[in-house]
Amino acid sequence: MSAHCPNCQQLLTHSDAGFDCRHCGSHFGEIAICPDCHQPLQVLKACGAVDYFCQHGDGLISKKRVTFIPDVAES
Repeated sequence: MSAHCPNCQQLLTHSDAGFDCRHCGSHFGEIAICPDCHQPLQVLKACGAVDYFCQHGDGLISKKRVTFIPDVAES
């Protein structure tokens, strides 16, 4: 999946810290999305582990299956 910067429309790069635009320097957080129902996932953090839970009926989602999109509202 490729995401574009809402400020300058250039391609965003994904890292552990979120999404960055190399063109204008904008930074965006990330939202975890369920690969099945495409709704935001609840992030559960405990004892150093991060798990993802779908509140729309799909239950626990493997970290390997989670899709991340930029949180453009957070900019």
